Amino acid sequence: MAIPNSLYLDCPSCGEKTLHEVLKGRISKGGDVLETTVRCQECQQVHGAVVREPKSVKLPIILSDMGKTSKLDFEFGEDELVAVGDELFVGDTNVVVTAIEKGERRVSQAPAKEIKTIWAKRFDKVRVKISVNKTSRTLAAELTALPDEEFFVGDILNIGRDDVVIHYIKTREGMVRHGGVPAREIVRIYAKSARTTYS
Repeated sequence: MAIPNSLYLDCPSCGEKTLHEVLKGRISKGGDVLETTVRCQECQQVHGAVVREPKSVKLPIILSDMGKTSKLDFEFGEDELVAVGDELFVGDTNVVVTAIEKGERRVSQAPAKEIKTIWAKRFDKVRVKISVNKTSRTLAAELTALPDEEFFVGDILNIGRDDVVIHYIKTREGMVRHGGVPAREIVRIYAKSARTTYS
């Protein structure tokens, strides 16, 4: 821990968290406690404050990456709240938390110090499932996309040797028959073979 120039602290005069200028400070022998004299930048009141550096915990993350599974470690502040849906940058990979194990059960969120294991999936690439209707039969296909890449009803996609047109898109909320949807929200794309006309 080093002595910073400023800190966000609770101001006894303002009654809320504000930016404070650090006038002077002293770090404890253990290096995790900072005793300071600070000035509130809102009301200019000078007061003392003790800041403790939060301890960290290393948690195992079970990462699913395009069908493969690996185990990684990630460091959190012990009081940091971790929730399903959180996006993390682990190593050089963007991941999203899909499940949290606390004790013997799964929860939607918990402080890091209470978590046993985190499950996550790679999120810089997502698989988009596609059902292609070809007159009397339906073919399954998939493609890899960026999470924010949008697919629009009416778009033409190249699947293998075929061009197909998107007729509607299924999301967790229901069917989308007009407009676009980012890849991260798509459950399945329904498409038909595109007719080629020559003039």
